[in-house]
Amino acid sequence: MEPALWLVLLPVAALVARSAKWRYRLLLATVALGVVFTNPGLSNELLRLWEMPPVRLAQLAPQPYDAAVLLTGITAPRRGPADRVYLDRGADRFTNALWLYRAGRARRIIISGGSGSLQPKPGVRTEAQDLAVLLRLSGVPTQHIWLETQSRNTRENAQNTKALLRQRLPNTTPRLLLVTSAFHQRRAVGGFNKAGLQVTPFPAGYLTVQRQATPAYWLLPSAEALQQWSVLLHEVTGYVVYRLLGYA
Repeated sequence: MEPALWLVLLPVAALVARSAKWRYRLLLATVALGVVFTNPGLSNELLRLWEMPPVRLAQLAPQPYDAAVLLTGITAPRRGPADRVYLDRGADRFTNALWLYRAGRARRIIISGGSGSLQPKPGVRTEAQDLAVLLRLSGVPTQHIWLETQSRNTRENAQNTKALLRQRLPNTTPRLLLVTSAFHQRRAVGGFNKAGLQVTPFPAGYLTVQRQATPAYWLLPSAEALQQWSVLLHEVTGYVVYRLLGYA
């Protein structure tokens, strides 16, 4: 459940509560959670602990990897007009994958991801196809862009990428860089390893900032803190579920 929703439901529950004691408890819980969920220092520090640390090019193996696997979830298909591609939060995934290719650290880019909808509309481009357009506009040759357009979640990203590699690079053990948001890397690496693909994580799209020794960082309420809490709770829950189900 979204933290913002908690801050709405708790006072509503307090209003309809018949017991004065419970009204007091619910209102106290609302105030306490409001302080916690809007504290930028607290949310940033916790998310920093969860996000995987950045990787420098110098830390990678000197020989090129077979591919950089770029996970989708970074476009905004509802924006218009529909004759172009729009990047949303997390666009650093795209630029980092392109950077790895341009730096000669990846021989090709595999874009993994479908529409994310349970009922995709026929004729509508998938996210992978949209990002492929941007890669071609950036000068990446078509033969160096491999698409996997059926995945709807992280588990399917791993399984379908493995199937694509088995078809394109049979009888080999490909060396892969996995490019996704830093907060998503733990679940993604776990999923790809479970699918039998050994990947080197290359986190991108950081949502956190450097620690600041200022009153505003620790005390001034922030709407951005709510967003950080939402991402953190969603991703930690997803990771735990994947571990329990044996997906990671």
